[in-house]
Amino acid sequence: MTALAGRSAAAAPETALGAAPPARRPFWLPWRRRSIAVRLVVSALLSSALILLIAGLILSALYRETTERAFDSRLLVYANDLATNLVSPSDSEARVFGALGDPRFDLPLSGWYWQVGRPNAKPRDLRTSRSLVGVPLPPPDNAVGEAGSGQLRKGYGKAQDDRPLRIIERTVDLGEEGRYLVRVAGPSDEIAADMRRFTLALTTTFALLGLSLGLTTLLQIRFGLAPLIKLRAALGAIRRGEADRISGEYPRDIAPLAGEVNLLLETNREILERARTQVGNLAHALKTPLSIIVNEASAGDASSELAVKVREQAAVMRDQVNYHLDRARAAALAGALGTFTDVEPVVAALVRTFGKIFYEKDLAFETAVTPGLRFRGERQDFEEMIGNLVDNAAKWAQSRVSIRAEVIGQGEYPHLIVTVEDDGPGLPPEARAAVLERGRRLDETKPGSGLGLSIVSDLAALYRGRLRLDAAGLGGLRAVIEVPGDASPAGQA
Repeated sequence: MTALAGRSAAAAPETALGAAPPARRPFWLPWRRRSIAVRLVVSALLSSALILLIAGLILSALYRETTERAFDSRLLVYANDLATNLVSPSDSEARVFGALGDPRFDLPLSGWYWQVGRPNAKPRDLRTSRSLVGVPLPPPDNAVGEAGSGQLRKGYGKAQDDRPLRIIERTVDLGEEGRYLVRVAGPSDEIAADMRRFTLALTTTFALLGLSLGLTTLLQIRFGLAPLIKLRAALGAIRRGEADRISGEYPRDIAPLAGEVNLLLETNREILERARTQVGNLAHALKTPLSIIVNEASAGDASSELAVKVREQAAVMRDQVNYHLDRARAAALAGALGTFTDVEPVVAALVRTFGKIFYEKDLAFETAVTPGLRFRGERQDFEEMIGNLVDNAAKWAQSRVSIRAEVIGQGEYPHLIVTVEDDGPGLPPEARAAVLERGRRLDETKPGSGLGLSIVSDLAALYRGRLRLDAAGLGGLRAVIEVPGDASPAGQA
């Protein structure tokens, strides 16, 4: 289309729907926007997990110490028995040192060993259990305890087959006969087996405890935050136009907030009502003198140059007054909560109206409107936006005008997309920006004031939306308006 009455493309404001996504933020910033419930759940689970982990480590350390102490007590019984036999030897030393009441000391490489000898004795001078098969028992590594007479030293070591051992040793002072070193060992894998069984039982118990704590925390949070969820639902009902105030009883911590919101809503309604009244008064105050001027100019010589000029300028003034009054009214109403307009009946009424206006062109109006769609705003504003788009399309269409409406976005703030296309000559890309100027007409042969699409662009911006012009699939111009909206529950069903 080489000419178009008032067709304009509005640049999207920074807050417009469909704006470019924000720059990538650090990964921790999204947590600032997480709900209170998520924060409480995550913090409770993390703190519970940390507490249970610390408690598990402490209990494991205590149990290991207890298990080692019990195992050392068993070894100490054998060490004391050997020390007693050194102090009071019997006639048969072989029977004394080879019969401690535990047959495992007689099984080769059983893991249970004892050894008695002087501190610096050579291997051939040592008395050992049969289970050692002649190989000396090594001292404990990193032994704990003092090395003095009668003192007990304990630690870990390895047997000749690399089997881990728990070893204790004790020095026995026999006076004139000198000192002897008694060393007894047992397999430490028994301690490890006990620790594994304890760790498994402890992990299972703490896992069940953690799960119970998590479920309890979820129940507590759900119960504690139920009033906030109810308040959020009430605000959503107001935003969707299903209610005009917050109703119901709330805890004393939240009741003041609900009261303040209700007061804010009432104040907002009063401000909007005053704005409506003032706009109506201003429209009456301006239009009446303009009508008198036009009538006076027509009363005399209607064909005179002065009369024609007065009527022409009065018409321009009337268009400008209507434009600015409409914009002021829309600005006052655009932020109103709970105001919705059904899309389907408005589009159907406009198609019938423009079908009659352009009956001579015999245009085919094709509509595709999803049932239940709603515009979040005043009906008059929606009619004016869509009416101007359809009017411009019908002026330049050859035979077809297409109107489609849908809602995109499934979050808290979906928006309505209305697309109007025609099969006319279209508009070059370089001319789309030029028609943005208010009152700019590219073709004076077409009727109109050049304010149509400028009004659409301004109204869409007031609703934090935008108007976009590009090439249509039908060959003409495609006008796409993007404004707040949603689908009613009936339409979604």
